[in-house]
Amino acid sequence: MDTRTSMLPDVAADAAPIVQGKLNRVGMSGIEVAIRLRDANGDVIRTPARVDAYVSLDDPEVKGIHMSRLYLCLQDSLDDEFGRAQIETILQRFLETHSDISATSYLRFSYELMVRRESLLSDHSAWRSYPVKIEAWSSGGKVTYRVHVRLTYSSACPCSAALARQLLQQQFEEQFFGHHWLSTASVLNWLGSNETLMAVPHSQRSHADITIELDGQRDDLPIDELITCTEGALNTAVQAAVKRTDEQEFARLNGENLMFCEDAARRLKNAVDSLEGIHDYRIQASHFESLHPHDAVAIVTKGVPGGLTA
Repeated sequence: MDTRTSMLPDVAADAAPIVQGKLNRVGMSGIEVAIRLRDANGDVIRTPARVDAYVSLDDPEVKGIHMSRLYLCLQDSLDDEFGRAQIETILQRFLETHSDISATSYLRFSYELMVRRESLLSDHSAWRSYPVKIEAWSSGGKVTYRVHVRLTYSSACPCSAALARQLLQQQFEEQFFGHHWLSTASVLNWLGSNETLMAVPHSQRSHADITIELDGQRDDLPIDELITCTEGALNTAVQAAVKRTDEQEFARLNGENLMFCEDAARRLKNAVDSLEGIHDYRIQASHFESLHPHDAVAIVTKGVPGGLTA
C-alpha cells in the first residue's frame, strides 16, 4: 500500500460539524452516466443520462457523507439493463456503504427516450424525443417510484375558433346578401378564395408534464404505456416527418380537438385514471400562448393525502 495514500486525511470522518443536525438528503446532482435501454426492436442500446444521487445524513454528529462511494457505486452498477432491479440494487448499495449514518437513499434518472413515430397519412416515419425522469427512494425497506414524462402537443383555442367562425359568417352574409338561391359551385369557389381567410384561429405548441407514483401492484416502469394513453387522449401530438397530406390531417385533428388548458388537463386526468397501479399523480398542462406573452396553465392531482401537490 502507498503510505502516502494511507496517511491522507478524511475530514468527513475525522472532524465533527460545528453546527450539528440531521439532513434529509446529501449527495450529488447532474452526474453524467450511460444507461442501457431496450429499444422497440428488442436491442439494448446505450443512452446518455444524468443522475441525482443522495442518502440521508441521520447522525447529527457526523460532518459529511462519502460522496465518492455514491459516485463509484453508481458507475459500477450500470452495466445491466436499466429497470427496477438495477435501481433497487443501487439504492441498497448506497445504504450499505453508509450503514452507520444513513437510513434512506434516493435516485433520479433524467434522459431522453427516443421513439420512432409514423406520419399521420404519408408513408414516412422519424424519431421523436420524450424527456423522462425516474425517481426512486428507499426508506424502511420500501422502495417508492415516480415516473415523469413530458409530452409536446398542439392546442387550438376554442374561443379563437368561435370568433373566427363568426367573422366567416359575417363575410358570407355580406358576400351573398340578397341572393335568393346559391349554387354549390359558387359557394365552393367562395370557400376556396382568399376572402374566406378573414381570421385564422390561433394554436400553440404545448407541454403536458405528467408525474405518476406507482403503488405496490406494479413491478415495471410504465413509460411507454403512459405516453401512449395520454397522447391518445389529446390526439394532437406534434409530428416528426410531415408532408402536405400530413399537415392537412394535423389541421383537421386540431379542429376536432379544440382545447383550453383546462380541457387538456381533464383529458389527461381521465387517461391516467384508467391506468392500473397508480397511487398518485400530478398533471400540468401548459399552453404557450400565441395571443399573450404569458402561458396558460392547468394543474390537477389525484389528491392523495400527503401526496403530490399542485
